[in-house]
Amino acid sequence: MAKQEFHLDFCGRGITVETGEIAKQADGAVIIRYGDTVTLSTACASNQAKEGIDFFPLTVSFEEKLYSVGKIPGGFLRREGRPSEHATLTARMIDRPIRPLFAEGFRNEVQVVNTVLSVDQDASPEMAAMFGASLALCISDIPFNGPIAGVKVGRINGELVANPTVAQMEESDIDLTVAGTAQALNMVEAGAKEVSEEDMLAALMFGHEQIKKLCAFQEEIVVACGKEKREIELYAVDETINSEVRANFEAQIRAAVSIKEKLERYGKIDDLTDEAAQMIANKEYESEKDQNNAVKQAREICRGIEADEVRRLIIEDKVRPDGRQIDEIRPLNSQVDLLPRVHGSALFTRGETQVLSTTTLGALNDNQIIDDLTVVDSKRFMHHYNFPPYCVGETGRMGNPGRREIGHGALGERALAQVLPSVDEFPYTIRTVADVMESNGSSSQASICAGTMSLMTAGVPIKAPVAGIAMGLIMDDNSGKYTVLTDIQGMEDHFGDMDFKVAGTKNGITALQMDIKVTGITKNIFEEALAQAHKARLEILDNMLACISSPREQLSPYAPKIAMMNIDPDKIKDVIGPGGKMINEIIAQCDNVKIDIDDDGKVVIYHNDYDTIEKAKQMISDIVRVAKVGDVYAAKVVRLEKFGAFVNLFGNTDGLLHISKISHHRVDKVEDVLKLGDIIDVKVTEIDNKGRINVSAKALLPKPKTEEEKTEA
Repeated sequence: MAKQEFHLDFCGRGITVETGEIAKQADGAVIIRYGDTVTLSTACASNQAKEGIDFFPLTVSFEEKLYSVGKIPGGFLRREGRPSEHATLTARMIDRPIRPLFAEGFRNEVQVVNTVLSVDQDASPEMAAMFGASLALCISDIPFNGPIAGVKVGRINGELVANPTVAQMEESDIDLTVAGTAQALNMVEAGAKEVSEEDMLAALMFGHEQIKKLCAFQEEIVVACGKEKREIELYAVDETINSEVRANFEAQIRAAVSIKEKLERYGKIDDLTDEAAQMIANKEYESEKDQNNAVKQAREICRGIEADEVRRLIIEDKVRPDGRQIDEIRPLNSQVDLLPRVHGSALFTRGETQVLSTTTLGALNDNQIIDDLTVVDSKRFMHHYNFPPYCVGETGRMGNPGRREIGHGALGERALAQVLPSVDEFPYTIRTVADVMESNGSSSQASICAGTMSLMTAGVPIKAPVAGIAMGLIMDDNSGKYTVLTDIQGMEDHFGDMDFKVAGTKNGITALQMDIKVTGITKNIFEEALAQAHKARLEILDNMLACISSPREQLSPYAPKIAMMNIDPDKIKDVIGPGGKMINEIIAQCDNVKIDIDDDGKVVIYHNDYDTIEKAKQMISDIVRVAKVGDVYAAKVVRLEKFGAFVNLFGNTDGLLHISKISHHRVDKVEDVLKLGDIIDVKVTEIDNKGRINVSAKALLPKPKTEEEKTEA
């Protein structure tokens, strides 16, 4: 295929698509040029289904090449290593709108690789890669029910803007990424500065209008150069096994779904599933492989019955597995100060979901250093989320966070970051850690609730408390009926069609995240879900505020205390000293105090003890202090000469006390009136053009009376 180019003017910037020249052996490959951003997206699929798996093996990657922003990678090897957090989050963001658009039963392995070759920070490489990923699949021979596209939406001075520039985003109160098809939205990521539900809905719909244009452009390209789709054999269970399992176990499994307690419900369904699997295993098979496949299908059929019953109960009878109303939240419990030595701690429980959150305060030089393609080079606030296997009663891998944990942590971080004080108001690096103790639905939102209380116990002056809730959706494509659920539990999430997480304060939304398994969500469903989430959020906030109503005024005794001061930027070198000698001396003399100095002369001093902070502050003040004519000091004699004495005024600043300026009376020898170590009051009388300081003790002494004055007296 010869090289082909396609062009679109999109929101004031040009998009150019190139195909047929680069990566021609991939099933689909496109170069996307958006401003000066250039990405390569490729799609490949295996010819046969991956054997022995019961899921769709789709892999999406976002490859950050640091040469794209003119950087050489850090580290010993000086080459790109494991994906950055930004790359992981972007890969997830591209995966989520693409995955629902493959046919049910698709088991062939699909790999979509997005490589960033050049970055124009004002032309989003993330959105270019999402567009390219969809288009690479669409023009390939891989069956895919796209296209999809995504846009970023900001709001500057009340006006919605698609794919805003970096400068515009600094002024924006909405940071929204939305993706979907021409018909409906199917992925949302958002942060916002307490924006109302109505305004957020308007931003979502604005984003969808832009997506329609991008999808139409892709469809034009597919007509021009798209390949004919290959035939894929979709996985389906054996009808004989299906009939036999349903005849013997369907009624019992449907009844077990209505058991209210999670572990009892899961235990009963597991037992019935094991019985069904054993029944099928006892039949005769030509090989052990055939037997294993049949047993696996029996278990899959049982899961399907369970899913059907959960969905039927909710859509038809408006009955949830645990008996709640569709807008009812599970029992709430909030606690604080569980851990005496940490800077802040809280425990939040919602039903069978429980999160322990801790807050740690550190110096600003504890900021996380960022090495990726974004303009951000460090991060002051970190929200880390951990999901150990014991929280769901299982064994499993412990270690570095996976994609899911990174994604949930980023969502919580985005929700809480909107209400944090500025650096000037609270000059600390802040880290919250959410450890999930128990999980049955939306532990990420529980981590936001626990995180808010943890921050308040640590004395972080947040602007307003934040709570989060997860909404669900069960939809019948045939009838069009649907039910929006408040506070979904694990079973409703697993068998449902939507996981829509909403976090915010009483005044508005601070974060959104939506994933769906259907092709898209309409405006009416969004509206209903946001309204139910608002009601639930206020109820959760009431429970949290009954436990802790506002941020503590005092920090933990174990948290570092601070003092701030400003010095002349020209004096920074004096405070640091040659090779760091001076600042290291201050640190050593002040019990390893932490000191941050900005280029503008702002100095922040950290230590657990206020007296130590004051000592360090005084030492810095002495270094940067400048003597002025007229200033008076209690000076220490540090050197004696025939012509006078050198006295230390402060720090490393000395002045010359000439012999004639010691007293009103004649002094023959300096040693007659002064010795080393004496303290004498002096006044600065002159500073010459070389900075040399002359002082006088005589100027502070009363003049002796003349003979005439004595006589008169």
